[in-house]
Amino acid sequence: MEKVVELQQLVKIRKELKQKGLKVVFTNGCFDILHRGHVEYLRKAKQLGDVLIIGLNTDQSVRRVKGEKRPINCQEDRAAVLAALEAVDYVCFFPEETPAYIIEALIPDILVKGADWKLDEIVGRETVRRAGGKVARIEQVPGASTRGTIRKIIERYCEQK
Repeated sequence: MEKVVELQQLVKIRKELKQKGLKVVFTNGCFDILHRGHVEYLRKAKQLGDVLIIGLNTDQSVRRVKGEKRPINCQEDRAAVLAALEAVDYVCFFPEETPAYIIEALIPDILVKGADWKLDEIVGRETVRRAGGKVARIEQVPGASTRGTIRKIIERYCEQK
């Protein structure tokens, strides 16, 4: 099974999953430098349903959201690493700044974000709720963040004057 799929193909897969009565969980993000926090988050997200789909920001989208120095890893590499995780069933790129379009196309049963997101800030929550789905927030692993990893690398490996 190929895990990295185009949205058009994923919409067909989603319909098949719904017909089988399987619960689809959706989350999204940049997943630039994968760390323990990401892995724990995705594992917990998968436990909420049967199939976990990740909407992955394209490189251009990451630059608009995080700034010109990001992403560190290109979208193909980020997708390959995510697809290698046991908890992840499908990865689909989205070029927009938010996953609204992909959520609207898939209408997952459960929409998941980190607990650092306020409920009213979670894009797609109304779409999912209107369809009878749920929105879940997952606590972060303390001290685990991409920004923290980048800061640690800079502190340890950049020459200080």
